[in-house]
Amino acid sequence: MRIPRTTGLAAVLLLAIFTTFIACKKEKSELTQEEAIAFGQATSQSDAEAEAIFDDVFDNTMGVNTEVGVGGTGVFGQANTAFGDEIIAGTGGTDTIPPCLTITVTRLNAPNPFPVRVVMDFGTGCTGRDGRLRKGKIITVYTGRMIVPGSVAETTFDGYYVNDVHVEGTHRSKNTSTSQNLSFEITVRNGKLTRPNGNYTQWNSTKVITQIEGNGTPFFPLDDVFSVKGESGGSVKRDTTIFQWAARTLPDAPLIKRFTCRWIVKGKIAIRRTNSDVAVIDYGNGLCDNKATITINGQTYEITLH
Repeated sequence: MRIPRTTGLAAVLLLAIFTTFIACKKEKSELTQEEAIAFGQATSQSDAEAEAIFDDVFDNTMGVNTEVGVGGTGVFGQANTAFGDEIIAGTGGTDTIPPCLTITVTRLNAPNPFPVRVVMDFGTGCTGRDGRLRKGKIITVYTGRMIVPGSVAETTFDGYYVNDVHVEGTHRSKNTSTSQNLSFEITVRNGKLTRPNGNYTQWNSTKVITQIEGNGTPFFPLDDVFSVKGESGGSVKRDTTIFQWAARTLPDAPLIKRFTCRWIVKGKIAIRRTNSDVAVIDYGNGLCDNKATITINGQTYEITLH
């Protein structure tokens, strides 16, 4: 069958348009230095902020008491500086919590101890020893004590804020320990951090936390050190610009966290756009501080964690 001439010309024209479109898409996939810096800074800071806020959720849900977790971590710690780090948990006596925090425990299958729902209510504003102002509720349902393999803690939020950042999403911790190591799979689904000006970060993450120090003292969290490996990613809105990214911990530099510090103290994360790494976050050499660096196209910038 002979193709009409007009149809043949249309096909050629469509092919030319399609080829031009593909060429433009390929060209736009390459960022200028200025674009790479803007992308790298926005996404690195957003990934680091989300990591810090949801890591804090893990510490708090583990720290409620020794019935559901290890007790004495996060906001449940007693003032103590014996280890030269931040004030997180005490070495003796009764763990204390800020007086503005209310804890409600509900047995969901009474009189059985589990499952149990624990609500941490920070009210209209509650400043912890870490300097963070929290308000609203953290709601966690535990299937078992979190030092027991297979136990799960699933957390949601009700009007929850850290400083002025509105926190949403679902945080899930599952004990995946073996006889040799204490470990947890941490999943964040549909995480969202929104600022008063409308800027936001949407974040999903799957990581495995493995204890590498302190295994010999299972009921004493102050000497616990964890290695964190996995992937994350999402999108960040800054004014009228939206960036999307993926991130992964580098194989030879997993993140290092300690219950005695509210910051990640060591490790590196690669930030990726499409199929190329654009930036690397470096959390430092183990010092407990709120500083990190990002490297973009060979240039390094310091950022402050919040």
